[in-house]
This record gives sequence, structure tokens and C-alpha cells, in this order.
Amino acid sequence: MEPKNIFLLIGAIFGGFAVILGAFGAHYFKKLISKERLESFETDVKYQMYHAIVLLIVGVALPLNTSSQIWACRCFVIGTILFSGSIYFLSFADYWKKNLKFLGPITPLGGLFLIIGWGSLVAYFL
Repeated sequence: MEPKNIFLLIGAIFGGFAVILGAFGAHYFKKLISKERLESFETDVKYQMYHAIVLLIVGVALPLNTSSQIWACRCFVIGTILFSGSIYFLSFADYWKKNLKFLGPITPLGGLFLIIGWGSLVAYFL
């Protein structure tokens, strides 16, 4: 499968999971986790959806034949997994009664990948 199709597929998967997780957050998770954790969870769902949409737009609009285009998509994927994944787990740490503080540094690392992804797009457009 060529990179363009891979990133389109991942964007669609990220988007689908964002809808599912958002629905669970709105209807079920609010019974399980604190209001503060739920707000963090809901913000995270939005970030995941934003980057799902970006992957889909970039995958459709660009040929994905330059390193900056491909690195932008790679960084969006890695960043979304690290950023969103860590926040999802941290949101449930209290409920699961698990010390997941080791995930704290993963969140900004994921954010850094997202920023690098946006920077790669800027580099391409310049």
C-alpha cells in the first residue's frame, strides 16, 4: 500500500475512534471519572479528531511525494498516538487505581511530534 493510502486509512481510523470515544465520554465515562479528567479526555478527543481530519485533507490534497509531506503525516500519526494515548490512559488512572504518572512526559513528546508535523507542512508550503 502506498503512503498516501496508509495515511488516509489511519486518518479514517483515528476519526472513527474519536467519534466512538467522544460518545463514550459523553454518555458513559462521565459516570466513571472526575469532571476534571473528563474535560481532559474530551479535549483529547478533539485533538485526535483535528489530526484525523488533517491526515485526510493532506492525504487527498497533496501527492505525498516529498519528504516534508511524508514526515508531516508520520509526525501527525506518532504525535496523535503518543499525545492522545497518554491522555486517555491518564484520564482513567484514578478509576483503575493505577499510578500512570510515568505517562506524563509522553504527552508533551506527542505534542512535540504534532508541532513538528505542522512545521513540516510549513516547510513544504514554503
